[in-house]
Amino acid sequence: MADPSSYRPKPGQIPDSPGVYKFRDEHGRVIYVGKAKSLRQRLANYFQDLAGLHPRTRTMVTTAASVEWTVVSTEVEALQLEYSWIKEFDPRFNVKYRDDKSYPYLAVTLNEEFPRVQVMRGAKKKGVRYFGPYGHAWAIRETVDLMLRVFPVRTCSAGVFKRSAQIGRPCLLGYIGKCSAPCVGRISPEEHRELAEEFCDFMAGRTGAHIRRLERGMQEAAEELEYERAARLRDDIGALKRAMEKSAVVLADATDADLIAVAEDELEAAVQIFHVRGGRVRGQRGWVTDKVEAVTTSGLVEHALQQLYGEERGDAVPKEVLVPALPEPVEPVAQWLSERRGSQVSLRIPQRGDKKDLMATVGRNAQQALGLHKTKRASDLTTRSRALEEIAGALGLDAVPLRIECFDISHLQGDDVVASMVVFEDGLARKSEYRRFQIKSFQGQDDVRSMHEVIGRRFKRYLQEKQKSGEWTEEPADDARVDDNGATATTVTASTDDLEPDPMAGRPTDEDGRPKRFAYPPQLVVVDGGAPQVAAARRALDELGIDDVAVCGLAKRLEEVWLPEEDDPVVLPRSSEGLYLLQRVRDEAHRFAIAYQRSKRTKRLKSSPLDAVAGLGDTRRQALLKHFGSLKKLRAATVDEICEVPGVGRKTAETVAAALAGAAPSAPAVNTATGEIIEDDGVPPAALSAERGQER
Repeated sequence: MADPSSYRPKPGQIPDSPGVYKFRDEHGRVIYVGKAKSLRQRLANYFQDLAGLHPRTRTMVTTAASVEWTVVSTEVEALQLEYSWIKEFDPRFNVKYRDDKSYPYLAVTLNEEFPRVQVMRGAKKKGVRYFGPYGHAWAIRETVDLMLRVFPVRTCSAGVFKRSAQIGRPCLLGYIGKCSAPCVGRISPEEHRELAEEFCDFMAGRTGAHIRRLERGMQEAAEELEYERAARLRDDIGALKRAMEKSAVVLADATDADLIAVAEDELEAAVQIFHVRGGRVRGQRGWVTDKVEAVTTSGLVEHALQQLYGEERGDAVPKEVLVPALPEPVEPVAQWLSERRGSQVSLRIPQRGDKKDLMATVGRNAQQALGLHKTKRASDLTTRSRALEEIAGALGLDAVPLRIECFDISHLQGDDVVASMVVFEDGLARKSEYRRFQIKSFQGQDDVRSMHEVIGRRFKRYLQEKQKSGEWTEEPADDARVDDNGATATTVTASTDDLEPDPMAGRPTDEDGRPKRFAYPPQLVVVDGGAPQVAAARRALDELGIDDVAVCGLAKRLEEVWLPEEDDPVVLPRSSEGLYLLQRVRDEAHRFAIAYQRSKRTKRLKSSPLDAVAGLGDTRRQALLKHFGSLKKLRAATVDEICEVPGVGRKTAETVAAALAGAAPSAPAVNTATGEIIEDDGVPPAALSAERGQER
C-alpha cells in the first residue's frame, strides 16, 4: 500500500486548466482516468487526509504509485480524451458499464450489392443499417417474417445465394414469394436495393406512406375486379400492421429519443435505456456496474452517455436524450453529443406528460434489473470465493489465487504442435490475456518437453518485463503532442523518483501506454496433465529462479490434482466448487488450444504450390485451377497450354510451370467414408472428421 504523499506533485506543478489525468500503480498499469475543468483543484482533492476520503477513493490513491495529466483546450476535448483512455486502458477503478448479454440487432447490409436482412450481434460494421437492439432474436425474426410479404428482401447467407445463382434456381423463400430472388435475376440490383431502402424506411418509423400506398393499390385492384391481387394487398397491409403492433406508440408526437434511467445503491448501479423512434419503442438494453469510485447519479449518467454514444455517429444519436439527472456541467456533454450527431441534441430531464410517464417506466425496469442482478451476483460471488478458498486450502497456498493461468498442448499425431495459455482472474475468464504458442524447439510428439518450453517462454517474458518495471522518471514538462482527438496536449508525470530518477527504470507497458503481454505473474499455474507435465512446468520455473508461483496439474482420467514432487495426487470432492473451477479453467485451455491447432492444420491443408508463385494472386490462381480442373492436370500442362488461360501471360506461365515442376506432388487424399482416392490436392470433409478423433 503506497502513501499518496510519496508521489504527490510538487506545489505549483499542476496547471489550472482543463485536462485529463491518469493514476498508475507500481507496475505502470493505468488504474483510474478522470477529467477536470481545473486539474489543480481536482487533483488536490486526492491528496488530502486519507481519513477524509471516500473509502473507494482511499483504496485507489493507496494502490496508485504515480499520477500524470494531459492538458487540453476545452472541456469537450477532455470528455473525448477521457472516453478514449477508459476504452484503451480499461482502468479497474473507473465505472464501466457492461452488458450482461450481447443484444441482437436487425441489420440491413447496405454495403453489399444485394443487401441482406439478418440478425446481427457484436460490434457494428460500416455500411450496415441497424435497428434495435431487441431483447430476443426471435422477436426480430417474427417481425422480418411478417414484413417479407411486402418487402421481399434477400435474407439468405452468401453461400446459399451463390449456390442458387450457380444452379439457376432460387431457394424456398423465392418460390413462396418472401424473396425477390435477385440470385436468379428476377429483379435487378438497383430494384433490390430500392426494396431494401423501403424496408429501412418502414423500420425507421416512416410507416404511413407505405400503408397508404398499399391501401390505394388494394382499392384500384378491387375497382378493376382483380380480387386476388386486392386480397394479397389486404393481407400485406394486415402483416405490416401486425408488425407495427409489436412496438406500441408511447409518444404521440412521433419523437426520436433515448430515455436513460438509473437505479443504484451503495455498491452497484443499473442503467436501462429505451430507444424510441417515430414515437415507438424500437429497442431496449441495460447495463450493470460496480461503483468502484465515489460517483453521483449525474456521474453515472455521464458515464452511461459515453458508453452509449462513444462509437456512434449521425442518426444513431437521437434528437432528444432524456435522463434522470443532468451531468455536471451539462454544456460540454450536450456539445459533445451534438458534434457526434452533426446537429443539435436536446439533453434534459422530462418534467411532465407522456415523456415523464415513460421515464418512470424505464426507471422501474432499472430497479428490477438491479434487483435481479444482485440476486444472481450474491450467489455468483459466494460460489467463486468458495472455489478459490478451496483451491488455496487443497494446494496449501498462503492466499487465494486471484490470477490463474492454465496451459495445454495440442497436436494431431505430432503435427502442428501448439499450446494455449488462458487466464482467469477472480474466478472469471479474462480473454484479452489469452495467448497462443507454436512449439519451435523440436519436431514431433512430446507433451512434457512442449510444456517445459511453453512455461519457460512465458516466464522468460515475465522476467524481462520485471527487469524493466519499477517507477519511471519524470517526463519533460514541455513535451507537447497531439492526442487521438486532434487536441494539442502537454503530458506531465509526477512519480516517486522525482528526486533521484533511475535512467534504467521502465514501465511494463508499450510506448502507447498499453500493458505488455506478459507483465503480470499468476499466483497459480495449472497444466493440463499429470505428474510428468507438472514436473516439467516446475523445472522450467526453477531454471528461471521463480519460486513464488504455485504449480499444479489436473489429470483428465480421474480429475486428480497433481503437485510437484508429490507421489500421490490431491483428490478434491466431486461436489467441490474448487474442482469445478479447475475443470472450467482446464477445459477452456483445451478449447483454445484445439481451435488454434485446427486453424493451423486447415491452413496447411489448403496450401498449394501455387501460393508461392510470385505475382500470382487469388483471381488468376482460381482461374488456373478452374481451367485445368485439378493441380495434377495443371502440373502436367505445358507453358503454351497455361498461356491459354485468360489473364496469364507467358512469363507468368513459365513461373507457374517452374514452381510446379520443383514441388513434389502430394500424396493422394482418401475419402474415409467411401475409400475413394481423391487425386486433387485437399482433404475431404469426411477425412477431416476422422482426423479430429485423433486430436489432442
